[in-house]
Amino acid sequence: MSERTFVMLKPDAVRRGLAGRILQRLEDAGLRMVAKQRLDVNEAQSGALYAEHEGKLFYDSLLTYVHSGPVIATVWEGPGAVALVRKLIGATNPAEAAPGTIRGDFGLAIDENVVHGSDSVQSAEREIPIFFPGLD
Repeated sequence: MSERTFVMLKPDAVRRGLAGRILQRLEDAGLRMVAKQRLDVNEAQSGALYAEHEGKLFYDSLLTYVHSGPVIATVWEGPGAVALVRKLIGATNPAEAAPGTIRGDFGLAIDENVVHGSDSVQSAEREIPIFFPGLD
């Protein structure tokens, strides 16, 4: 069954010129990009995206980081897209991410791990409209 997922290339990925290489990995895995935009994340977007982390010790630094430069927000579609993207991305901490995963190959630190991807279909359904309202 085809599903959609949200992927955001974070400021360090954009600053380091990794966008093309990361997006190519998703395309090579058989996913189809249905939306893409480069933007500076505003407070409403970051607050909505990371609402589940509000109150945690790292929350403020996470928002500061996401606001530190432009990101590339994307929506991908394909069979099992959420699980496939999570597998391609790798563990949150780049030091624990397997070689060959996006975070394993490009991540520098847990607080600059190059990419965000929806962790469930429900998360994707919540996250996509934050950046792509009206996408059907």
